[in-house]
Amino acid sequence: MNPVASPVISLSTLLNPRSVAIIGASDDPARIGGRPIDAMRKLGYAGRILPVNPNRREVQGLPAYASVADLPEVPDVAVVAVPAAQVLDTVTALGERGTRAAILFSAGFAEIGGDGVTRQAELLAAARRSGLRLLGPNALGLINVRTGFVGSFASSISLGPIQAGHVGIVSQSGAYGGHLVMAAQSAGVGLSSIVMTGNEADITLGEVVQLMVDDPHTRVIALYSEGINDGNGLVAALQAARRARKPVVMMKVGRSEVGGAAARSHTASIAGDDAVIDAVLAELGVVRARSTEEMLDIVRLATRGIYPSDNTLGVITVSGGAGVIASDAAEDLGLPMPEMPASTQARLLKLLPICSPRNPVDTTAQIVNDLSLIEPFAEAMVGEGGYRSVLGFFTYAGATPAVAPSLREQLARVRERYPDRLYVLVLQGPRDVLNTYEEAGFTVFEDPTRAVVALAAMGRFGHAFAQPETTPLPAAQPVALPTQTPSEAEAKAMLDAAGIPAVPERACAVAEAAVIAARELGFPVVMKILSPDILHKSEIGGVLLDVRNEAAVRGGFATLMQRARDAAPDARIDGVLVARQVSGGVECIMGIKQDPAFGPIAMFGLGGVFVEVLRDVVFHRCPFGEDVAERMIRSIQSAPLLLGARGRPVADIPALAQALSRLSIFAAAAGPRLQAVDVNPVFAMPAGQGAFAADAVIDVTPPQSSSGDLAS
Repeated sequence: MNPVASPVISLSTLLNPRSVAIIGASDDPARIGGRPIDAMRKLGYAGRILPVNPNRREVQGLPAYASVADLPEVPDVAVVAVPAAQVLDTVTALGERGTRAAILFSAGFAEIGGDGVTRQAELLAAARRSGLRLLGPNALGLINVRTGFVGSFASSISLGPIQAGHVGIVSQSGAYGGHLVMAAQSAGVGLSSIVMTGNEADITLGEVVQLMVDDPHTRVIALYSEGINDGNGLVAALQAARRARKPVVMMKVGRSEVGGAAARSHTASIAGDDAVIDAVLAELGVVRARSTEEMLDIVRLATRGIYPSDNTLGVITVSGGAGVIASDAAEDLGLPMPEMPASTQARLLKLLPICSPRNPVDTTAQIVNDLSLIEPFAEAMVGEGGYRSVLGFFTYAGATPAVAPSLREQLARVRERYPDRLYVLVLQGPRDVLNTYEEAGFTVFEDPTRAVVALAAMGRFGHAFAQPETTPLPAAQPVALPTQTPSEAEAKAMLDAAGIPAVPERACAVAEAAVIAARELGFPVVMKILSPDILHKSEIGGVLLDVRNEAAVRGGFATLMQRARDAAPDARIDGVLVARQVSGGVECIMGIKQDPAFGPIAMFGLGGVFVEVLRDVVFHRCPFGEDVAERMIRSIQSAPLLLGARGRPVADIPALAQALSRLSIFAAAAGPRLQAVDVNPVFAMPAGQGAFAADAVIDVTPPQSSSGDLAS
């Protein structure tokens, strides 16, 4: 019997079961099959625990049952802790009883390759026949901190109760997921639930993120990923998180590089996996963390629930050096630090003549000697400076008995008057003293750079949450791809039909046809060898520029044909492409890479050194509209060259955006056989004069069936 798709059911039962069977239950609390039972009993799980062990009548003081069939009720969830050879029978039995979800601790499946892959496929088929959902196999499981449900054998559960809170952890790695739990405890981050997905034979990373989105007790999601098995599902869940205003902080590890020397496509060589991940996460409003420390800093501040879409940073400090450190970090992160109003600066100088009142506002250590100045300075920064985020650097002085009570009380009064702002303090001192600031509504950091990183992330969340839903694009016509990589002329004809205009040109099989074409197009012209087997023509001298008369066309035709035969004797040669020589435009590149997780990804940048050396490019998932395309164009560092810098003419940005959007729609409609597209160069002409493709490569894979030249 072929497996069928799992029915769409709520996974909330997985997180909130009323009863749980432990298959392979152990009387020893230290063993894998015993830890969940021991932990749930200690944590006060209110549901029914049903141990299954054919060799015992009782497990850890609870009645035990010989088999799944002997259970007195259908458990909502089963925890499976038996050897790999017994898992298939167990899953089958659970499905027959009507259990809705199973957590598979057992290893020895796809993670070991070979026969393990086959065993995992058999598991999935058996589960899908009955509608049983599987977490794992090879999973460390999950913990619902609020209810005390423990479907995990993580060693951390033996170290005592986990601090409850509103951060959900989703991790593909069990061991690292457990590490994140302990790191969160050390950082004072309270958790709602933890889910570690293992092999993801069935339940994927995206489904678990959606589970967190749907969970009312989870407000912030911390996500650790090593690989993405279902890109569309993850994207949908992250979009749902953004709509629900639930921040997602993601550690995506495992950077890879795509070799460039032998790549058929500039886009494929530049768009490495990590560049695509960065682009997709930025599009979806996810903040990517570079370390565990950074992830926990961000989620800790995110639990305050304040996400300013127009984020600005004001800094008040007793140290000029700390102000410089914070300013450097803010500039690196693009977090604006506007100056204080001039009138406010003048007034603060009267209060404290030795201060520096611009922003950062450096009060010097004098403010510690005159504590009455704290509130007026803080009030001025928030009320008159209008900053959405405020960082106060008071270091160890702020934790001393002589300073802490007054500092905390004065700052708290300002916070009460402006509760919609973010307040962080950089302090060092005894934990119990720092906790009093946290309880008063301030998030405390020990390092100013870490504080600025977290504050900048709140603004990125706010910006993402404020974005309107994108307008659905019109349905694209199906794209019929050729059975093999097309020639340049064929590629440009396909793109022209999709709305990406090309420079006027003619394909010419003989020299006289080339002369006629040049005469009609107007001199000077460009001549290029036309062959589906020679994609990078300039490397063999297959491009001639500035061809100015008919004699030069005849000679150029012969030269190009000879160079092609010498460089690629077996190549198919269709003749020569004669094109009008374009001048006065800015050379750009746009392209497509087929990403294994996220499908077609579009790239845009300027041509020449900007793409080859500087890699000043931007990426986005396909398809998208002209508004997104224009934002992409304007976001590259070299965009001023398109926007009239140093007296240059302003390029036709709307035409360029239209071509880029149309390329994205073409790629999405073409399907997975489309591997890559390079449109390089695209000439962005002066405003009102359009944008034209001067060269194009379309790379396709052969159709799987002999009948099909359709895209899919």
